[in-house]
Amino acid sequence: MRFLVNIDVDNLDHGIAFYTRAFNLHPGRRFGADGVELLGGPAPIYLLAKPAGSASTPQVRDRRDYRRHWTPLHLDWVVDDLDAALARAIQAGARVEQAPATHAWGRIALLADPFGHGFCLLQFLGDGYDVIATG
Repeated sequence: MRFLVNIDVDNLDHGIAFYTRAFNLHPGRRFGADGVELLGGPAPIYLLAKPAGSASTPQVRDRRDYRRHWTPLHLDWVVDDLDAALARAIQAGARVEQAPATHAWGRIALLADPFGHGFCLLQFLGDGYDVIATG
């Protein structure tokens, strides 16, 4: 099994600029004006142009809103150097919401992309999550 990551953005060119600069991804296939495939990570990321206020289907009452939001499903980007990744993400347009914090398993910073999507940068230290894992 494989998985793909889809990220809705209200401006495709702005999305490409952010995700390629922040995470060193590069464009793969382009799907007209509606989407682009970004490569260079463990799974392809598809940026999908979806206007604010639109819904995924007529049955969905919630509308896309690109103001700052957090969803139970978000991306954690595992990096080798959190400070360097944080600087690159900020330079690309990310907003820091929680400065880096150190835990037994490693370091984490919470951010938001220019489209309001929350994400984390993680740097594992030592044995990573094995330090806190049980069973």
